[in-house]
Amino acid sequence: MYGKAFAPEYQGALTGLSVNSSLVDVLAAGTEQLASAERAGRRAEAARSGLAVAEAHRRLGHVGDADRAWKASYRAARADGDIAAMAWALWSGGTLARQRGAFALARRLLGLAAEFGERGGDIVVRGYSLAGLAETGRIQGDYEAVGRLHEQLLAEARRRGEARHTVWALEGIAQMHRNTGSYDSAYAMFEEAAEISARADDRRGHAWALRGLADIVSVRDGDTERALALLSEAEESCTAMNLSSALAYNHKMRGNVLYRAGRYTEARDLYLRALAEFRAMSEPRGEALSRLGLAKSLARLGHDRTETAAELAELAGELERIGLRHARAMVARAQTELGLDTDPEAAR
Repeated sequence: MYGKAFAPEYQGALTGLSVNSSLVDVLAAGTEQLASAERAGRRAEAARSGLAVAEAHRRLGHVGDADRAWKASYRAARADGDIAAMAWALWSGGTLARQRGAFALARRLLGLAAEFGERGGDIVVRGYSLAGLAETGRIQGDYEAVGRLHEQLLAEARRRGEARHTVWALEGIAQMHRNTGSYDSAYAMFEEAAEISARADDRRGHAWALRGLADIVSVRDGDTERALALLSEAEESCTAMNLSSALAYNHKMRGNVLYRAGRYTEARDLYLRALAEFRAMSEPRGEALSRLGLAKSLARLGHDRTETAAELAELAGELERIGLRHARAMVARAQTELGLDTDPEAAR
């Protein structure tokens, strides 16, 4: 039913790159091809190769370079009159904005990307852009608004036999189920995503699916060792492909698993590691979640209660400002768990 996963963001002379290509290799090939295209005045190729450069930088956590690259790709595409290529550049920029926690900008850019994709007759970038809008809403905790869109995109991906997008949609819906306590349905979806991504040779999608399974196995079953084994398997792919963000989230999840098992010192060390990784790539959501886990671990290890309360209150205010509703609710639960309930207005 599903073919081998492919990477439509690698275009022009770079279409031969695999979805599993190391991001370091993608960046090197893209940079070389971009320079060649610019020297020859081939704007279409500059736009396409520049997209790969932007995506490699983004996934490696090079925020500034990624921002410059997607904008340059957009300018080249606009100069060439290529609306579809403009859509891809906007998709990359919108995805970067979401990664940086600029959700209003992400929605604006991704909305434009979907519009341009439709005008340019590129159904793939339109689908990717709508998926980006759905993921933005999901990350912010607006499940009611984006749940239907996730289901629609899953149905479209299944109909076209697109393994990579099917896996993405399954993982997004599974995460919403997990966050609302429907562990069994979440597990089934993560499991299907893992099976499809393995058959399609989508190592990135498989790593995220394994991370989701590890979370469920830990929180639902209390099976710490199996959860850690799943995360170790996922980490191999993240490391091989230089997936900086996915690797940081893997380390953060390992901290979650260890915290639930009462292994607070090990959890603290993993949260510290993840926190440093997220800060290095300017990813505020991951940074906030790592700070939360670190504060909880330190509290369990006897950290001063007043300082812990202040840290959680500050974190709650930061999450409120960013607009991460689900993460904000997690802070409130932590305050209750640790006996540090505070007036909600005090954290605003």
